[in-house]
Amino acid sequence: MRNHTPVTTFILLGLTEDPQLNILIFILLLITYMLSVIGNLTIIFLTFVDSHLKTAMYYFLQNFSFLEISFTSACIPRFLYSIATGDKTISYNACACQLFFTDLFGIVEFFLLATMSYDRYVAICKPLHYVTIMNQSVCKRLISGCWIITLLLLFPPLGFGLTLEFCDSEIDHFACDVNPLLKISCSDTEFLEKMVLFCCAFILLVTLAFVVWSYASIIHTILGFPSAQQKKKAFSTCSSHIIVVSITYGSCIFIYIKTSSKDNMATNKGVSLLATSISPMLNPFIYTLRNKQVKQALNDLVNKLLLLGPQRYHKG
Repeated sequence: MRNHTPVTTFILLGLTEDPQLNILIFILLLITYMLSVIGNLTIIFLTFVDSHLKTAMYYFLQNFSFLEISFTSACIPRFLYSIATGDKTISYNACACQLFFTDLFGIVEFFLLATMSYDRYVAICKPLHYVTIMNQSVCKRLISGCWIITLLLLFPPLGFGLTLEFCDSEIDHFACDVNPLLKISCSDTEFLEKMVLFCCAFILLVTLAFVVWSYASIIHTILGFPSAQQKKKAFSTCSSHIIVVSITYGSCIFIYIKTSSKDNMATNKGVSLLATSISPMLNPFIYTLRNKQVKQALNDLVNKLLLLGPQRYHKG
């Protein structure tokens, strides 16, 4: 038997030791994080106040924007703090919480993206029954289902993960992530690694299969439309969702399905940074710039704000 001191604090090694490069990373991350929060909050606000954005599609978009804010906020502010202060330490409990919430919000996003693809399927393939099928009650049940399934999938590996012992305190990452933590564990992680791989594969394959089925049906229906204008309009309603799905699935498949090694850990960290900072920033712009109703709602809001300024001035 050997003496073992439980690790109570981890050290997040971050992306680089270069001070100048860290300053550049800090500035870029701060800008992308602020844009992510502001952009997604804008979409949430618009879907609340604009009467034209009360359909199921925008209800799901509202929830997706909330998840994007939550997902990026689970790790980016802590990384910004680490760069700004030089304090790379994180307690065991804080690390466990960060891992739980990043995985929670990230997994719910996948199920929500699959749900959003079903919404587009109903809108295009069953337009006359859309309001009946995608009513408020159904939408709430679908959102609740995304959270319940995620929790059921997340708790078993998390429970096993909390029993791990660690031989090292240095995590080769900018945030607490599964793969770097498993690398520094001195426990037998074979079963947990298989469980994590199974959960990731299950989530990706099931949700991606649902997305592919939805869009195969959508494309089949659109090709049957008589006019080119109808086809173009139908495709335009799906384009934003397709772009977001491609970015989300592409980055996740690269990180978790691709075989990890010490040589590509730096690449994985870079892709993780893009997934947690750039993607949440891009998504609001993708939906805003490619959606006429959202753009119109944003224009109406800006015009109201501009009109309020002179009115207040005259009243004063």
